[in-house]
Amino acid sequence: MIIGSKFAKQWLRRRGLLASLGFLLLMLCVPARAEPALSLKGPRPVVWADFLGVNAQLLWFDEVHYRQQLDLLQALGLSWVRVDLHWDRLEPAPGQWQLTELDRLTAVLAEKKLKSLLYLVGSAPFASSAPSGSSNADQYPPLSAELFAESLGFLAQRYPTVNAWQVWNEPNISPYWQPMEDPLAYQQLLETSLTRLASANPAAQQVLGGMAYYSQMPLRGGLMLEALANLGSVRSDRVVAYHPYSFTPEGDSASDRDFLSTSAWLNQQLRARGSGPIWATEFGWSTYSGPVEWQPQVDELGQADYLIKRIALMSAMDFDRVFLFTLSDLDARASVRDQHYGLLRLDGSKKPAYLALQRFLKTTGPSLQPQPAPEFATAPAGMISIAWQRTDGRWVWLFWAQEPGQVRLQRQGSGTLYNPLKGTSKRFSVGTSGALIEVGREMQIVVM
Repeated sequence: MIIGSKFAKQWLRRRGLLASLGFLLLMLCVPARAEPALSLKGPRPVVWADFLGVNAQLLWFDEVHYRQQLDLLQALGLSWVRVDLHWDRLEPAPGQWQLTELDRLTAVLAEKKLKSLLYLVGSAPFASSAPSGSSNADQYPPLSAELFAESLGFLAQRYPTVNAWQVWNEPNISPYWQPMEDPLAYQQLLETSLTRLASANPAAQQVLGGMAYYSQMPLRGGLMLEALANLGSVRSDRVVAYHPYSFTPEGDSASDRDFLSTSAWLNQQLRARGSGPIWATEFGWSTYSGPVEWQPQVDELGQADYLIKRIALMSAMDFDRVFLFTLSDLDARASVRDQHYGLLRLDGSKKPAYLALQRFLKTTGPSLQPQPAPEFATAPAGMISIAWQRTDGRWVWLFWAQEPGQVRLQRQGSGTLYNPLKGTSKRFSVGTSGALIEVGREMQIVVM
């Protein structure tokens, strides 16, 4: 995030979940209450090192500290990082590049064999279309698409080990595109930049700017991704990206599961319009203490609970790659809320979110094959159930519910019941009448 995307969320809540009908269809029916149970089956195998990435504001830290952060990332078995580059800081005057720290960072990423997605955002002072005297000139688009494209191409050519480049960030909301969103202007910036990128580094993946939420344009109305599709910029050789932040893992309303229904709808429309890979390049929850700014407050344990649930859900949905926000907490240069999204605290210590994710990934193993989730005659309200098979052939079942209850698991053998949030486990056996499994609000994982 880094800049408050609350404006998009306020518009979203005023105007309804999705206000644009033109993308193909817009009849999004949200249930009034949670179904007794929802079983999900992943559309494809999941390899965590390739599927799950992490945003990392590495240039906010010195090399000693960001090396420590990257070591902890790799200890999770993950290999993708998304790094923010601010044009105004890298090139404060024409041709006067400040690249010593970025040179070193890209060398460290290559040394560690990490895969990187870099995004360039913010107009340089000499290139901004901001009115004279503006204090936020970087939040205005550049005077010409060519100026931005030339700088992006220069960086892409200088850093051939970068795997993917993203053009701008959240251009569908005014905090990143002053004075208001402009799909045509962004499309011109995008096309000019990707043409230059293809010439500078043909091997790099081309990624559209990550759209805030589901790409709603708060001031103009409609969906930025719809507009870009109509302009021909949604293509099979490009990555589409958006940022599905929500109040809970299941959505702004956990009982309605609006994240699942909206993302499923949007991804279906993108596929129908010929999209290439679909990435969620940001999602997460802050452990800030207030004052409340859009996101309701959650403590560190709540953040951990939300993150592992959302990752479990996204792995069973039609996303090709996702990046949680973010690896480390930030200092006071960020807003109060944006200072506290990290898996790690500012001093480098591990939050419960890091530990829960570590347990989650260890329990599921490095890769998974989709399996049908078990069905039950009765189940607690709002239960979500996902099943996989590990590389060692063992069956993995993830589940939780909005209301506590029980289910009877009919499956031969014995297994272990894990709680990745608390770090507990216990053995159990399934008798002839099945095994009675307690289902609670926290995620549990059965391995058999």
